[in-house]
Amino acid sequence: MNPQAINLSISSLSDLSATAQALLNFAGSQRIFLFYGDMGAGKTTFIKALCAALGVVDDVTSPTFSIVNEYAGTGTKVYHFDFYRLKNQEEALDMGYEEYFYSNNYCLIEWPEKIPDLLPPHYVRVTIEVTGQQTRHFGFESI
Repeated sequence: MNPQAINLSISSLSDLSATAQALLNFAGSQRIFLFYGDMGAGKTTFIKALCAALGVVDDVTSPTFSIVNEYAGTGTKVYHFDFYRLKNQEEALDMGYEEYFYSNNYCLIEWPEKIPDLLPPHYVRVTIEVTGQQTRHFGFESI
């Protein structure tokens, strides 16, 4: 059984690939990931590394305006959400978030605090904290 939480620190962007693999190992069969961190903490940058670890070869970009981007991974789809611009949870309801969240595909969710009542019951919480110009602290917690 996986531990309920782990913490990692990185000292450069070159550590992101190993950190992404550590997250996938920690998550096991879990496919819903919620990303928490201040603006500019590196959520999208880390998601790019995570998508690469999942076999995505598409250009991974922030879905700030489209709300969700879909990528083809190795044997799976990857949905990347950015809820930062949502005015309310109704907008997520209108876009049919449930079809994505309960599709058994990977869902990588930035700014989940914008949809607190719509979060699935089980997920991996990923917290990214800026500790220096290129250093970050990552926390992974299984919920």
